[in-house]
Amino acid sequence: MGQRWVLHFDMDAFFASVEQLTRPTLRGRPVLVGGLGGRGVVAGASYQARVFGARSAMPMHQARRLVGTSAVVLPPRGVVYGVASARVLDTVRAVVPILEQLSFDEAFGEPAELAGADADTVVRFCEDLRRDILATTGLTASVGAGSGKQLAKIASGLAKPDGVRVVGREEERALLAGLPVRRLWGIGPVAEERLHRLGIGTVGALAALTDSEVADVLGATVGPALHLLARGIDDRPVAERAESKQISAESTFAADLVTLDQLRDAVGPIGDHAHQRLLRDGRGARTVTVKLKKSDMSTVTRSATLPYATADAATLIGTARRLLLDPREIGPVRLVGVGFSGLSDVLQESLFPDLDQTLDASDAQQAESPRTMAETAAPVAWRIGDDVRHTRFGHGWVQGAGHGVMTVRFETRATGPGQAHTLAHDSPEVTRANPVDSLDWPEFVAGMTATAFSAAPSAEDGEDVAH
Repeated sequence: MGQRWVLHFDMDAFFASVEQLTRPTLRGRPVLVGGLGGRGVVAGASYQARVFGARSAMPMHQARRLVGTSAVVLPPRGVVYGVASARVLDTVRAVVPILEQLSFDEAFGEPAELAGADADTVVRFCEDLRRDILATTGLTASVGAGSGKQLAKIASGLAKPDGVRVVGREEERALLAGLPVRRLWGIGPVAEERLHRLGIGTVGALAALTDSEVADVLGATVGPALHLLARGIDDRPVAERAESKQISAESTFAADLVTLDQLRDAVGPIGDHAHQRLLRDGRGARTVTVKLKKSDMSTVTRSATLPYATADAATLIGTARRLLLDPREIGPVRLVGVGFSGLSDVLQESLFPDLDQTLDASDAQQAESPRTMAETAAPVAWRIGDDVRHTRFGHGWVQGAGHGVMTVRFETRATGPGQAHTLAHDSPEVTRANPVDSLDWPEFVAGMTATAFSAAPSAEDGEDVAH
């Protein structure tokens, strides 16, 4: 244990930082990334927005109220974050070949050359890693290091934003002792409340308990493991993680849901939470599943498969809403779950996001297929955040739209802040653009899987199954 150094790197405000990177006008401004509707949730907030108290997982309406009129609110662009994440990870793997990736923007590593090194050597290694990431991608990362995963992750949090924190062996116990017990890996709200009832509010207080006392409070299986972590003992290996096959979220309600409107309202935030996990995972989903547990404890599930994998929230959550069944027909519902599966790195942005968002169940029944719908639907209005290409001005993004016109800012990562132009919403010179082009990394993108950003794979028959 005394010879070991584990690193944890964590990109700073990753989603918002990618938006500021690819849309240079936004650099230094309070950016909120997430759902734009009334029930939208913040997926990412820039540090300029966090100054006002905005944070991830907060309702978007609350974050907008905190930040005020200076807030820039954008829908997530999962395909862009995926490419940026891939380049960051490639950069890190060049010096730390084995990574245990936790999400889009964070991972553990244990460089073999740091075994037995002193703290100053580890600091230099971490600073070099941060410089490599910034030079290659234009994005900042914070890096922490310690004798195990627990301390490395705590250290990277202390390093934020844009810093390095190395926890030496001589300061481990003191650092852990003063932290709130919730900061300990594996302590959730239930365990935290149980410990607080016993007057245990810090990691140090938990570490001071005996093994038997911890087992009595937290259980014979989990308790001893958490007790070791509280004492700074963490020998868990760093290893490549197997990819998840499904990402989901669910919620049990204090009172049964008895109307279809109640179900539709419930699916919004549950779907948003599942979507945030999907964004962090870095892949898109082809299959959407809705789980309904009734008051008699029986379960109904329904699923639908799209012709392409997507990370577009409106498409995925809209599909979930169309799968719902009326409680007046099936009985009261006590639990609702939304799951995404058929996960793939091959993503396609929705061609008709506004249509996807507004279709209700009756619209879905009338549509012959997603392909037919796309071919026959009338053009939809441009949304704030849409990527476009102009025959003269090049790549840009929609800053505002309405009343038959739109304001487009023409810029990419490589151009610096660009000029804005007001155009007719049906201008023949404007077409939808691949969002990845805003990164302006043609060589890197060309080196990735050839099909990753091309047209969707051939459509297969969708599924709509209940049991």
